[in-house]
Amino acid sequence: MEIEQTSLPGVIILTPRRFGDNRGFFSESWNRQRMVCAGIDIDFVQDNHSVSREVGTLRGLHFQTPPHAQAKLVRCGRGALYDVAVDIRHGSPTFGQWVGVELSFDNGKQVLIPEGFLHGFVTRAPDTEIVYKCSDYYAPDCDAAVRFDDPEIGIDWGLSGAPVLSDKDAAAPRLADLPEYFM
Repeated sequence: MEIEQTSLPGVIILTPRRFGDNRGFFSESWNRQRMVCAGIDIDFVQDNHSVSREVGTLRGLHFQTPPHAQAKLVRCGRGALYDVAVDIRHGSPTFGQWVGVELSFDNGKQVLIPEGFLHGFVTRAPDTEIVYKCSDYYAPDCDAAVRFDDPEIGIDWGLSGAPVLSDKDAAAPRLADLPEYFM
């Protein structure tokens, strides 16, 4: 497994090795024991899988508040997406900063997003599948979001037109309007 640090401490790109032959390939996408040896100690308790039909579907920026904050390990099962993490830990030297990673079926990359970060993505191919592990269970009362186009964050999503959004994401507040959930 190739492990690459990003400009945001804790946000890590993991690229599993693929073992291929004429049938296709095999890849180990997560091995807790190997990750602990690499200094990554997260217990995942839930797997999620979503499909976005249209190119330009934007989901996010999402997070769960304490006491049910989630770390996520995100990968692309089919298609391609641009995945983004934003630091919302108040007092962090990288508060409000973001990092983006191209994830696709072809490149096999995954991104590990710790607690205290917003998460969102935009699809680059039709019928894109997103598969991700979470370190805590979904808790509707802790579900929260920030606007994808918040000018304080300034994410360049690489969109050529208006994104396909849910009503929830279109109505999300700005980062400045959130309480200090993570210190």
